[in-house]
Amino acid sequence: MKYYNSKVISGTTVAAIRPKVEEELIKEGFGVLTEIDIQATIKNKLDKDYLPHLILGACNPSYADTVISIEPTISTMLPCNVTLRELANGDVEIAIIDPSVAMGTVGNVDLEIPAKEVQEKLINVLNKI
Repeated sequence: MKYYNSKVISGTTVAAIRPKVEEELIKEGFGVLTEIDIQATIKNKLDKDYLPHLILGACNPSYADTVISIEPTISTMLPCNVTLRELANGDVEIAIIDPSVAMGTVGNVDLEIPAKEVQEKLINVLNKI
């Protein structure tokens, strides 16, 4: 089961594409709450080199409120992760979690509609980049 959707962009860098990713997230009602710099963290903790790789924790407050109201501990699965990582060939992959798959593991059918709506918004982000 595929748990994410992704798009590969040529001729850019993680740093260069990030503002466009954030701009499209904002258009779909998301903000970036958290950032994890995998490259810097792994270098600092393990002294191992990685290509640029960011995890952006994106949140749409309206949908977060909806799903938490349905299933309070679903907060363990929030926010929606969006990753930007440089590939070995120099391209950049942008990947988004598939909320339908993630929330589907909970087994609460009331989560299906909001998860699908969030998935559509995140796919819109990918399609506009």
